[in-house]
Amino acid sequence: MTSPDILPNAQVRQHFLDRHQLRKPPLGTRLDQTLTRLNFVQVDSINTLARAHDLILWSRQQNYRPPALRKMVDHSRQPFEAWTHDASILPMAAFPHWRHEFIRDEKQVQKRWKAWHRGDFLAQTETVLEQIARHGPLGSGDVGAQEQRGTGGWWDWHPSKTALEYLWRTGRITVSRREGFRKLYDLTENVIPKEIGSAQPSFNESLDWACTGALRALGFATAKEISDFYDFVTASEARAWIARGLRSGALREIKTEAANGQLRDRVIFTQDWPSLQEPLAVSNRLRILSPFDPALRNRARAEEIFGFSYRIEVFVPAARRQYGYYVFPILEGSALIARIEIKANRKKNIIEIIGYWPEAKVKFSAARIERLIAELKRICLLVECRDISGIEILRRM
Repeated sequence: MTSPDILPNAQVRQHFLDRHQLRKPPLGTRLDQTLTRLNFVQVDSINTLARAHDLILWSRQQNYRPPALRKMVDHSRQPFEAWTHDASILPMAAFPHWRHEFIRDEKQVQKRWKAWHRGDFLAQTETVLEQIARHGPLGSGDVGAQEQRGTGGWWDWHPSKTALEYLWRTGRITVSRREGFRKLYDLTENVIPKEIGSAQPSFNESLDWACTGALRALGFATAKEISDFYDFVTASEARAWIARGLRSGALREIKTEAANGQLRDRVIFTQDWPSLQEPLAVSNRLRILSPFDPALRNRARAEEIFGFSYRIEVFVPAARRQYGYYVFPILEGSALIARIEIKANRKKNIIEIIGYWPEAKVKFSAARIERLIAELKRICLLVECRDISGIEILRRM
């Protein structure tokens, strides 16, 4: 008999997927509701198939198209762009709490970036702010015209570009809109609605907001998982928050079962325990997920729950890759069953299948392959391609 304080792996998976909006068929949810429930979506520059944030949202709402999010961010001002663990889009209601993250980032970023970046970027901050105040939204190509441009990545930004990113990370400017993938920044007071920008929650209120939001999104978590969720609070602050919740009775400890049967101590909201013990039906819909999907971002947690080890290999030399350059996990029901490397060839207007790797002991029957092809055809609508090439790779498996 299962102990009442242990959540079996089957229910762990079901509730994990439910919290990440991957349990039900991806139909009918409003975009603002999807973003609110996810808390944020990561923005990434790689566009071999689709931008990370677009694929994340499409996986949960397959009538989603990229202009819808840009309209919400650039015009309706419902979400905003900020730095969590990476560049992300968050609901606007998070902005007042993010002020405390701006303050923390100011100290941390100054220290790190002074060592990493060329030139004295801090000396350029007021000049960049004056340019934006005078001319309106500007991008990195509009500042530091006389400075030597780098040829590498972020570590080789010229001083004014570094100052621009620093001002964004510390809240003095905000992404006003994007042109393609290029960010244009404006003064924060010109972007954030006045009633949101004027709110001033205390740090303790924002800490409680961050920890509560993380645990609601995760369902069950360790202190480190709560801390890592937004990268907003420290692990010690999360542990103190948990201790207060345990003393008050708002939280309780349980054990969650991993895919390999091992148990891990985690906390939940006490009121959630009855519902967490209830089995949930999971759609057997086959979905291709972004490598940056919120369900996979914490690689160790996903591996523990699903027994699926995933690492992105874009920075691994080709000869040393286990799989491919940009490989997408495949979810079926409550199992991660395979990975596939695909890219959109926009000149030929097709999606190309480059590689395909089922998990051990997962057999791809003809019916399962057809369901995968059906999902690829749905992705064609997202990325505006007309056909798929390389289907024979799937049929050889």
